[in-house]
Amino acid sequence: MKIAILDDYQNAVPYLKCFDLIKDYDVKVLNRSYTNTKDLAKEIEDVQILVLIRERTKINEELLSLLPNLKLISQTVKISNHLDLAACTSSGVAVSEGIGSPIAPAELTWMLIMNATRKIPQAIEAMKKGEWQTNIGSTINGKTIGIWGYGKIGQMIAQYAKAFGTKVQVWGSENSRQKALEDGFQASNSKEDFFSTSDVVTLHIRLNEQTKGIVKFEDLKLMKHDAIIVNTSRAELIKKNDLSKALSQNTPTYAALDVYNSEPIYDKNNEFLTNPNVICTPHLGYVEENSYELYFSKAFENVVNYIEGNPINIANLEVLD
Repeated sequence: MKIAILDDYQNAVPYLKCFDLIKDYDVKVLNRSYTNTKDLAKEIEDVQILVLIRERTKINEELLSLLPNLKLISQTVKISNHLDLAACTSSGVAVSEGIGSPIAPAELTWMLIMNATRKIPQAIEAMKKGEWQTNIGSTINGKTIGIWGYGKIGQMIAQYAKAFGTKVQVWGSENSRQKALEDGFQASNSKEDFFSTSDVVTLHIRLNEQTKGIVKFEDLKLMKHDAIIVNTSRAELIKKNDLSKALSQNTPTYAALDVYNSEPIYDKNNEFLTNPNVICTPHLGYVEENSYELYFSKAFENVVNYIEGNPINIANLEVLD
């Protein structure tokens, strides 16, 4: 069977140790994303198996209709909103799921928080221009970190914050807030109190129909003038254009972002890239060597098992009947 790995921007996957699992198969690695569905379909029209890197490619009925040879989609980590499982089932395409880890995204989030508070990227950029000590940042110690969502990543962020002498308050579901209290942290009494009293707000909730646009301008404008909004989860959690509006009014003044409404970004004039008060990283949350080895080893195992007639971790088992 022919296998295609999509959206490997850095051409990193063929150099992973776990690539040995599929190196003897006919594998095609695509290093760019396609905005046009027909263009993508033309590249992979003879492929039977697709390996997806998280959510970089949208799998919908239109694309599936152009791929009559497709039999399996091996998803790194779990299925999310990028993949129409019902459409895959209707097309007779099996979808296997992988596993994930909170470590890399939690570490990146904390690095962004630290960089944003100390304003390290701005200082480095100024030094490269021959300037010296052009700004002054702040320590994180004693500040209040507001964590919206207390799952695996949120819990790790809380422990990092504790180690740095930072106060933690959690907002989210009743279960999240109760768990935070059990772990010795604060639970906010209201969303308004959460936004207005946090020095840093970091988002760690899943994106679905209920959470899309859940953070609005009305929430952001409650934040302190010098507060920081951090988003390493999903850009769509913040209502479209509301973050831009808030930053333009300095409510809050600062942001640290790893996710965007449209990715990848190649426009050097992007509004966030040109804002000196915004730190941007190119969706690096899970892009890390150990995470890739974990994600792709499971994805490739799922591929090999399918080829050998022993499909596992299939989300739509009915296609195998």
